[in-house]
Amino acid sequence: MDSGLVCAGKQLLHVDIYIDEHQPSRGILALLSRLRPNWKAQDIQMKTFTEGITNQLIGCYVGSLLEPGCVLVRLYGKMTELYVNRDHEVEMFQILHAHRCGPEIYCSFQNGICYEFVRGTVLDDKLLRQPSIYRLIATEMGKIHSIQPKSGRPVKPVLWTKMSHFLKLVQSSVSSSPAGQWYIGSSADLQKVPSFKTLSQEMESLKRHLSQIDSPTVLCHNDLLTKNIIYNEKEGMVKFIDYEYADYNYQAFDIGNHFNEFAGVNDVNYDLYPSWELQRDWLTAYLESYKHSTGREVKVTEAEVTQLYIQVCKFSLASSFLWGLWAILQSRFSSIDFDFQRFVQRLTKTFKTPTTQSITLHKQCSSFLKCPG
Repeated sequence: MDSGLVCAGKQLLHVDIYIDEHQPSRGILALLSRLRPNWKAQDIQMKTFTEGITNQLIGCYVGSLLEPGCVLVRLYGKMTELYVNRDHEVEMFQILHAHRCGPEIYCSFQNGICYEFVRGTVLDDKLLRQPSIYRLIATEMGKIHSIQPKSGRPVKPVLWTKMSHFLKLVQSSVSSSPAGQWYIGSSADLQKVPSFKTLSQEMESLKRHLSQIDSPTVLCHNDLLTKNIIYNEKEGMVKFIDYEYADYNYQAFDIGNHFNEFAGVNDVNYDLYPSWELQRDWLTAYLESYKHSTGREVKVTEAEVTQLYIQVCKFSLASSFLWGLWAILQSRFSSIDFDFQRFVQRLTKTFKTPTTQSITLHKQCSSFLKCPG
């Protein structure tokens, strides 16, 4: 039985099918019989993309992956419904597609969605640092940040709500000792993580500092790691994919979160955090795009770049904290082949001590924590 989900004023097809993550082919073929009825089952090819660390992603096509009509089937990661609002994700897909900033979503099914394949190359850490490419990323983010909420409704940044939700889920899902010490991992490989009290204090410290900063609330991707950026060299453009965490949030958080991704995911190295020179160039390109897209004078001043730089440095700390909580949850629930415990261990370096001390992790903002926003 098929039904529909109404999001952003448009009804989305929902196919009542569950696809087994371990043997997905049969379910995917049943799904494609609805989406691509002209495709013959024997001609359909499938390619599993391995870049994701939350969900499974499978490209389905006839002939070539680059031909029009290719369908991406995403299977939601185990227990991700605990911290991802799937209806909201669909709405973000439709909003971004309507503004030509994202692919078309074709349908939802019981444990996933299908959407348009975005042609291009998934970015890697080296491409991320090329000026011609990072300026495209900055420009695209400026366009997305300019998208206004429908009907002019007031919006609030999602950061503290999301962070509090993650922390509550961590509290209810991790193992603890009688003394209140938290652990993750198997009995043979237990790893300590900061206690609920420590994490709560750190979150409140971040909130107290960052809420005083006058960073605009804009439509953010909120998860712009390299694997969520597609570069089309032929067309000279980039597109962002995967909108599980897209929502209205602090402008500086989205940028700071992206800058953190320069340090990598599999092998986190904060010496790779972008230099002041790179950030200055990136932020200038961003502000030009953001101003142009919001109908303002495009000229960007040095004072504007410096102010945004300071805000971004501060909010990059909140990004590290948020994804540290996320990684603790993933280490408990995910079936994806990724070393979340190792990821947690590296990120927890940013919040083992109070924010005023952990700021030293990011040398770029060590002198800015107590500066006015």
